[in-house]
Amino acid sequence: MSYMVEQIHSLPELLEQIYEPLDEIIRKKIDHELCLSVKRFYITGCGDSHHAALNTEFAFESLTKLPDDAMTAMTFARYAAGLIPQTGPKTNVVIGISVSGAVSRTAEALRMGREAGATTLALTATPDSPVAKAAEIMVDVPVPHFPEPEGVAIPGVRSYMTSQVGLYLLAVRFAEVRGLLSNEEAAAYRAKIRNFSMALQQTIEMSEPVAEKVAKEWMGEDEFVFSGSGPNFATGLFSAAKMLEATGDSALGQDMEEWAHLQYFEKKVKTPTFIITAGDRDLSRAEEVAVAAKQIGRQIAAVAPKTATNLINLSDFHFPIAEIDEMFSPVVAAVPGELFAAYLAEEKKEPYFRDFGGGRSIEGGGGISRIRTSETWEQWR
Repeated sequence: MSYMVEQIHSLPELLEQIYEPLDEIIRKKIDHELCLSVKRFYITGCGDSHHAALNTEFAFESLTKLPDDAMTAMTFARYAAGLIPQTGPKTNVVIGISVSGAVSRTAEALRMGREAGATTLALTATPDSPVAKAAEIMVDVPVPHFPEPEGVAIPGVRSYMTSQVGLYLLAVRFAEVRGLLSNEEAAAYRAKIRNFSMALQQTIEMSEPVAEKVAKEWMGEDEFVFSGSGPNFATGLFSAAKMLEATGDSALGQDMEEWAHLQYFEKKVKTPTFIITAGDRDLSRAEEVAVAAKQIGRQIAAVAPKTATNLINLSDFHFPIAEIDEMFSPVVAAVPGELFAAYLAEEKKEPYFRDFGGGRSIEGGGGISRIRTSETWEQWR
């Protein structure tokens, strides 16, 4: 079993480990005054953390009935922070996500949000980190250590899930205190979140054999498209990210509607295309996109619950996912892309992250790709 597959297998147990301490700290740190004052959320991060912000946006807005602007840390720090409306204390909440807590741009985003008068909250597993210190409120997201071989960096799947769970629990907390959920309804949502462990286990068991098979079938391919809408647009982005990190192959995450406007015209006929859906609001469009993709020769993999029968019948392969509320579906919808990337890397014997060769050092990157020591706004403005 590959190192990445081992981490994917650990996700159900990880959720059981983190749920109670995470729920407890959120209830403790997010007080009634903040919950009742807030008028808008800004949720920001880089890479997987940005994807977590995007795919929980629908849940935040559905539960809290407040606008949620999910954007990259660069966009928020240097463009949006200065435009935050001055609506009063604790009315704007900026949530910065970084499990490592070391990402310069996310720390910068929190500092810029605080300077603009917003209440800032760090969602991180590293309490003494720059990101934690940049925020007024620090929510410690527990990510128990997982044994890794010395010198091997593994594409992140555990931290991604913990960030999502933390954001979902934050949304429930805000909604409950604001009176939008009764205590019983909030308890029911928390139970659903806790039961993600069963949905994850079910999805892994159903999709892993498919991932192994498709990795062998598509071993000769070097370009992949992952398409989703609503909360699963970010699942497409995240799945493409895991492909790039695990195999180095070209991978694109795209909104399902935008695929029909753009990737439909790509001249490479057989490009493997994943269509990701929770089988809800986007299902009719997913079916139409699948018809168009098949007509022009694309190879299609459906990431969908078993109830999406028309889409499944139109596809070459089906990665089954457990059926859960659409707002929470990214938790399970990410698993097939993770598994496929892991098994394809194994088939191709590709090292994760290009083994940080060719100038791709973990920190530095020849001066090109510094993440933890990048120049911040305060230094050059």
